[in-house]
Amino acid sequence: MNVVVGVDGSAVARNAAAWAAREAARRGCGLRIVYADPTAHPGEEHVRAQVAHWLADAAERVRSDQPDVDVTSAAIPGPPERVLVAESAAAELLVVGDRGFGGFTGLLAGAVAVKVAAHALGSVAVVPDVGDPPTFPTAGPIVAGVDDAESAAPVLAQAFRLADTLGEPLHVVHTWEIVGIDLKWLRSRLPSEEVAEQEQRFLAEVMAGWRERFPGVEVERIVGRGSPVAALINHSTEAQLVVVGAHGRGGVAGAHLGSTSHKLIHHTPAPLLIVRSRH
Repeated sequence: MNVVVGVDGSAVARNAAAWAAREAARRGCGLRIVYADPTAHPGEEHVRAQVAHWLADAAERVRSDQPDVDVTSAAIPGPPERVLVAESAAAELLVVGDRGFGGFTGLLAGAVAVKVAAHALGSVAVVPDVGDPPTFPTAGPIVAGVDDAESAAPVLAQAFRLADTLGEPLHVVHTWEIVGIDLKWLRSRLPSEEVAEQEQRFLAEVMAGWRERFPGVEVERIVGRGSPVAALINHSTEAQLVVVGAHGRGGVAGAHLGSTSHKLIHHTPAPLLIVRSRH
């Protein structure tokens, strides 16, 4: 399986490709660079030439940075979100930029990144604009957001493995204020100190066993009252990566992407990994 990255010729897309190449090297797999073109037809030679240039440029850049990664590329006709969601079915990881200048298709515009993250069939990484050339942090903690017990296991599995591989600390963040209506109603009738103790116990329970599996990882648990988005953004300013689940206990039934993940796509200063288990 390859890491797959979507590009559109923008600097943000080049950042995403650079980050994806580094991730492919870490995982020991290939990198597939994809341009989705809903306008492609035989009469548009200039479009095809521009797309070919973008793909070649992206491939050249990542090969020079990660020479040991096997790089392939493809221009695929179809709407960007449909093409990339289809690519995610066979991908180790799907990577997109948080936005882009659009090119001919608007591939990495924010709305498309959200749609891809919401409907992908596996995990998705959303890479922010960090300048050109990209300046991703090469040191710093992995930050994991833990919400409900169901989504905690895959998030912690990814976060602990990353922290262990990179030799970096892991900061696990859990907040207890912005939650579902029923739970909020219940908590409003309990003393705040008791609620805080309950949330500390909850995080201790969902993290049980992980430290034993990864004894070399330095772990800091961060529990507090407030918005999960604000807490994760606050703790991600020096992070290499933020890891969250696709859904949360505050999400709407049937929703494809939780509100926390949705908001972090646009606001986190670090690359964001949205973990989704394959079914």
